[in-house]
Amino acid sequence: MGDVKDCNGNILGDGDSVTVIKDLKVKGAGETLKRGTLFKNIRLTDDSGEIEGRTGSIKGLVLKTAFVKKA
Repeated sequence: MGDVKDCNGNILGDGDSVTVIKDLKVKGAGETLKRGTLFKNIRLTDDSGEIEGRTGSIKGLVLKTAFVKKA
């Protein structure tokens, strides 16, 4: 597995905090994540292009690293 990087090329690790850089529609949840939403304590997945995070209403949300930046 290679390094996991955010949209700016910063290396991400387990437990980091990231911010969403654009509004994202969440399939199956009927909800939109607004730009600037903060995800704390992220987890890395087996795919270097994806991370796992959670919000108050959605647990186990997988996000593409192209849409987040390190906070």
